[in-house]
Amino acid sequence: MSGTKDAIRVIIFDTTLRDGEQSPGASMNLDEKLRIALVLEEMGVDVIEAGFPIASDGDFEAVSEIARTVKKSIVCGLARATKDDIDRAAGAIKPAERGRIHTFISTSPLHMKHKLQMEPDAVLEAVTDSVTLSRKYTDDVEWSAEDGSRTEHDFLCRCVEAAIEAGAGTINIPDTVGYAIPEEFSALIGMLFERVPNIDKAVISVHCHNDLGLAVANSLAAVQMGARQVECTINGLGERAGNAAMEEIVMAIRTRHDTMPYSTGIKTENITKVSRLVSTITGFTVQPNKAIVGANAFAHEAGIHQDGVLKHAGTYEIMTPESVGLTKSILVMGKHSGRHAFREKLKELGYTLGDNAIQDTFKRFKDLADKKKEIFDEDIIALVDDEVVRSNDRVRLVSLEILCGTKHRPPKADLDLEIDGQVKHCKATGDGPVDAAFNAIKKLFPHEARLELFQVHAVTRGTDAQAEVTVRLEEQGRSVNGQGADTDTMVASVKAYVNALNKLLVKREKSAPAALSA
Repeated sequence: MSGTKDAIRVIIFDTTLRDGEQSPGASMNLDEKLRIALVLEEMGVDVIEAGFPIASDGDFEAVSEIARTVKKSIVCGLARATKDDIDRAAGAIKPAERGRIHTFISTSPLHMKHKLQMEPDAVLEAVTDSVTLSRKYTDDVEWSAEDGSRTEHDFLCRCVEAAIEAGAGTINIPDTVGYAIPEEFSALIGMLFERVPNIDKAVISVHCHNDLGLAVANSLAAVQMGARQVECTINGLGERAGNAAMEEIVMAIRTRHDTMPYSTGIKTENITKVSRLVSTITGFTVQPNKAIVGANAFAHEAGIHQDGVLKHAGTYEIMTPESVGLTKSILVMGKHSGRHAFREKLKELGYTLGDNAIQDTFKRFKDLADKKKEIFDEDIIALVDDEVVRSNDRVRLVSLEILCGTKHRPPKADLDLEIDGQVKHCKATGDGPVDAAFNAIKKLFPHEARLELFQVHAVTRGTDAQAEVTVRLEEQGRSVNGQGADTDTMVASVKAYVNALNKLLVKREKSAPAALSA
């Protein structure tokens, strides 16, 4: 728990499963969304925005299942200011012990004219009607002014007042396109507190995008001006440049309690585990220099820094690695390590796996230990993550053999895939080994998806390090990311492509989501 008992409480509203999934390639299936929702609940998130129920049957099912499963957090469904959207959201959150409908409409002149093609009076009427209808389903209604930071002040005040009068208990002011700067955004929040007569009857929330790299700064500036809910995502995931990163919001409040006397309900020790899970499931690798959760966040290479940290950690570390869930390794793992030690290592790293998953992962750990001299925590994390992303796949890698090099032109791939339970084999050539392997996949499982991204990085140091590969596929406007890890870069590449292909198959079943933002 960050902060102290007498600190002013800030509600953490996580939208990783809704706004985060709007990132190109960040598609998640039902099981993956449920897994993330449960770890968000475990870490103390107050509100989980589980999806946009009207978008597809898959989204409706995901929100409904999360509402049925999550017990402590409020489960929220997003809806535009229309009857169909609100009815659908209400149906999705119905099983929740604590459910919320989050309805929104654009209020800026630009959006009203070109997006909605509505006059201000009609928008104002829609605000009242949408909140009133939502209140028939639940007492917990949130209303958002899409593009709020570019809305005329007089009109924004009228809309906020009307939404509260209709029964909205939370009023969200988004910086939808990441246009605001902290001084400007905090002044906007201050203006609402001064001019809206019934504002004391609602919690003021903010939802900031990161187009100018100011999402966290804008969010914290708003909190200092009186906002008491922050909408954010794990790793700052989200469309375009992303959203305010939850881990940065929470740790800024915890670390700078001297200037920000606030608290959250987040168990910060879970941050690293949740960050890794979201990265693995979405295929969005966290940049090494990312604040709080990046691989270099607590690394010190400069000699003067190392000397200072060795003498006193506080010289260059403003927070401890342990405070975000990075613990010093107690168990050193190797080829002679047993199943019990492996299970304890998983617990130490924050993973809880079932017996079958532990058995499968332990076997892969032993195989890895035969190939590598040193097994690092990062290696084990990659093994577990690789197991997680491959659950419930229709297409699986069975075997791969590559023939390439200066004497073997063109490169050849010999591939076995298991497709819907049946093993199929083929051979293919290509311009390079990766191209040959991917061509073989296309022969065994024909598709028109286009490769948009192929990225490789080493999980640990050394020439025997595991390669972690990220692949992005695009098909008819649908984009997905896949990941794979192995000491053999080619095997990792095929795993990543197959993982992306499986995600694409899931996404094919969903209808294209309606345009939304908020």
